[in-house]
Amino acid sequence: MTHPHGFSDSQRSLSDPDEAGRTVLDPAGRLPSYIQDHRRRLRARFVEGGAAAIPDYELLELILFRALPRIDVKPLARRLIDTFGDFGRVISAPTARLREIDGVGDAVVQELKIVEAAAHRLARARVLHRPVLSSWDALLDYCRTAMAHRETEQFRALYLDRKNVLIADEEQARGTVDHVPVYPREVMKRGLELGASALILVHNHPSGDPTPSQADIAVTEQIRQAGAVLGIVLHDHLIVGKSREISFRSEGYL
Repeated sequence: MTHPHGFSDSQRSLSDPDEAGRTVLDPAGRLPSYIQDHRRRLRARFVEGGAAAIPDYELLELILFRALPRIDVKPLARRLIDTFGDFGRVISAPTARLREIDGVGDAVVQELKIVEAAAHRLARARVLHRPVLSSWDALLDYCRTAMAHRETEQFRALYLDRKNVLIADEEQARGTVDHVPVYPREVMKRGLELGASALILVHNHPSGDPTPSQADIAVTEQIRQAGAVLGIVLHDHLIVGKSREISFRSEGYL
């Protein structure tokens, strides 16, 4: 069912207005030439220069072209960027939050979430079943893609085999904007089930500041001690912020 404030995938009437109350389609049921020309120019710039050639809101427009083929999507792209801050935060925004934006319906949500899923799958493919410690940059890219733009905390455990190959990436818990419940027993129980020899902990700070809290430090030590008893080495704990990450190993917490 389409959100009452959104646009459906069905054919629009010639009298349907856009967000500003203007009729978008011409009398023949086509987009006005200025919108068609804008779309052609934007696609050409992207093909020639890639994502680096266009700002966030225009990259978003390219996605919205597919969802809303019969209206000028530039105002909606700017609204989304203004609301969430950047392209990554728009793509990863919760569906309920997206639907609060005037102009966002089922088609828009679907396109955004397809892009998000594709980004996650591509980043994950670069690290899964590969030696983690020799592809550290790819691992960091994956963690950023999966977690940097989330509005609530998420805690993940990356389980490794004896050769430090990533065998599983599993979400252990989700929380609020500043807290996520972590249970060391469950982390270790799953590690034993997988036959893991080591693990890396990862969680995000929606505030953007990856500085570890005292609770972060305490639970990390609990998991390290439990792993030492069970033969599962804790290699690191990464905290992902908006623009940088903190490594417990590098910072001397492990």
